[in-house]
Amino acid sequence: MRAHIISKITAALFCAALGLGAPAFAAPQTAASKTTATPATTKKVTAKARVIKRRKPQQRAQNAPTPARISEIQSALAAQGTYKAQPNGKWDSATIQAMKDFQASHRLTATGKLDAPTLQKLGLGSEIAGRAAPLPPPQTPTANTSTGQQQTP
Repeated sequence: MRAHIISKITAALFCAALGLGAPAFAAPQTAASKTTATPATTKKVTAKARVIKRRKPQQRAQNAPTPARISEIQSALAAQGTYKAQPNGKWDSATIQAMKDFQASHRLTATGKLDAPTLQKLGLGSEIAGRAAPLPPPQTPTANTSTGQQQTP
C-alpha cells in the first residue's frame, strides 16, 4: 500500500515538472464501494503537439559551374594563349587540356580541374580563396609571470 502511494506521488511530481498537470487518481476501492461507486470524473489532459523545425539540407558537394562561368574561364584561358577554340560554355576535352596546360605553365598541379589557386592565377578567383585563416601576431613576453616580477630593459 505504501509503495502505491509513493508511486502516485512520484507520478504527480513528474507530471508537474513536465507541465502536464497532475494525473487524476481515484481513491482505492474496496469490495463494498465497487458496487456503489459512481464513475469518477477525470480531467483529460491532451499533450501539446511539438513543432519540429527541420533544417534545409546542407549542400555537401561543389556545384558545377554554370555555362556562363565556363565561358568566362574559357575566355581567360584564351587570353593566356592556352585555349584555341571559341568559348562555348561546355567543359569539354579542349577546355580540360587548356586548363592542364595553363596549370603546368604556372607551376600548379596539372589536373585540368577547377580549383582556387588556378582561378586566382586566371584572375577570376578571390584573393583569399584557398588560404588559411590569419594567425594571431606573436606575443612578446614583457613580464615574468612565473615569479610575478617584471623584467627590466
